[in-house]
Amino acid sequence: MTEAAGATRRTPGTPCWVSLMVHSLGTTEDFYAELFGWEYAPGPAQLGPYVRALLDGHEVAGMGEMPPDRQLPVAWTTYLATDDADATAEAIRACGGTVAVGPLDAGAAGRVAICSDPAGAIFGIWQAEGHMGAGTAGGPGTPMWNELITQETLTVGKFYETVFGHDGEAADEPDLDRLTLHLHGRPVASVHGVGRALPHERGAHWMTFFEVADPDAAVARVVELGGRVLDAPHDAPLGRLALVADPEGAVFSLVRRGASAS
Repeated sequence: MTEAAGATRRTPGTPCWVSLMVHSLGTTEDFYAELFGWEYAPGPAQLGPYVRALLDGHEVAGMGEMPPDRQLPVAWTTYLATDDADATAEAIRACGGTVAVGPLDAGAAGRVAICSDPAGAIFGIWQAEGHMGAGTAGGPGTPMWNELITQETLTVGKFYETVFGHDGEAADEPDLDRLTLHLHGRPVASVHGVGRALPHERGAHWMTFFEVADPDAAVARVVELGGRVLDAPHDAPLGRLALVADPEGAVFSLVRRGASAS
């Protein structure tokens, strides 16, 4: 479902990385190590306490620790690739979005900014230099898909199409408000309008889907490790899905890739 990973520069607009900022980095490392089999390596010093999660030696995600005086929501953040973070930041502002942090340099790894779209969903942009993003695509323990959960797709879809050049394809079902975002004919992400079902406490947000071999077993493991189940495993077009939260409240999806997913 995602662009092939490896040590290559991603097409601008492609989700290329996910990261999580938490209050207790060590405890969170333990949770995901037990759930996904991740190991860890230090990240750029400029980002403070920060590690990169590794699976079979390949980088798959980042995690950092907030300063003690910062009481921000804990959530996974999706990063979209760009060849010019400064120009993309200007385009985001011009199209009604917000640039909250940056763009700033992350050492030799690249250039980063934290932004939000007009509906308030937070995402990052990443201009790769030494660090191209996730080093593997597909397989249990890796992020396999990213979806924007928002109230409606019409306005926000136009934002991503204008800023990143996405081509949005609406779902065939008349009662389903979903866009699949394409780049050069390839699906790279999706936007799901859920109307009044949008969680009030979270608002619009990007969701990371992590692949697992068995969502039912993974959900049981989440509970054993101190997390919560928000939506029990069920079958969907993407595959068998479950919605869970880690012990600090970061929400993510577990998915076993369906036979029709590619």
